[in-house]
Amino acid sequence: MTHDDQGPSHGHIPQGQQPPYGQPQPYGHPQPYGQQPEQYGPYAPSAAPAPWPAEQRRRRGRVRPAVLAATGVVLAAAVAGGALMYTGGDDAPAAAPGASATVTPAAVPSVTGSLPSDAPSALASLLARPVVRPEQAFPESAVRLADGSRYERVDLATTTDCARGMSQDLAALAEQGEGCSRLTTALFTDAERRSQVSVTVASFVRAEDAGTVFGMASMDPVTYQTVSLDPPPGAGLPTVPPGSPGVFRRLMTVRSVVFANGQWGDGSETGEADLTRQTEDLLQYVNDNVVAYEEG
Repeated sequence: MTHDDQGPSHGHIPQGQQPPYGQPQPYGHPQPYGQQPEQYGPYAPSAAPAPWPAEQRRRRGRVRPAVLAATGVVLAAAVAGGALMYTGGDDAPAAAPGASATVTPAAVPSVTGSLPSDAPSALASLLARPVVRPEQAFPESAVRLADGSRYERVDLATTTDCARGMSQDLAALAEQGEGCSRLTTALFTDAERRSQVSVTVASFVRAEDAGTVFGMASMDPVTYQTVSLDPPPGAGLPTVPPGSPGVFRRLMTVRSVVFANGQWGDGSETGEADLTRQTEDLLQYVNDNVVAYEEG
């Protein structure tokens, strides 16, 4: 069971207006800087995922302001036909005319998701299973898709502290329910080693919470997004320049939300169609792996 969102999610925000990220500490690869990591390449052996990098630098692509105006049509499908209630801060009193107002950070909205009335009876037993493991979601270091395109998985990190791999707002939203059980991210590059696509699987205790996160991320992919991995030392890939354009996509399974963030390694603003295709193809590949486990 998969729910998708193909809303607009590519473009730009003016420099200096990137939303704040989650945890204040910087990120970094777990290996000492400059140390040659495990073998890379199309035939490299699959390595066990490292714990989430303690110093991984967070970065975010730019998205056109139009993304922020995504309509509730996308949101309506977010919780598999269930209900999603959103309450913001509209009750705050307005400042009197001429009075100076103090700007305060926007509060995280309170969002509640519920299952549809026709939810499958087997849902309870599916949710009782352990969440998908990294090696089940990302079984291959060398990926060949049905259309013949090839990708290399150059990094893999996992954590049970999901907030470390989420933007601040997404982490706060996830905490409103019963929580995120595990978050795993893999970084892929294409055969030309030009693209960098981070695919993240965030698995939740409840399907309602996964639906809530999917719905809000569909409505505002800039604010509610996961962290992209920087290439590890020795991978032979550049770090994407801050503020580079990106493609953001997401799919929802039974209890997980799969995010994909795609960028060109050199920060190029051209080739949007090709970058979008690669991002969506890798998203679908990982989503199929998660669905096969969760519904199998």
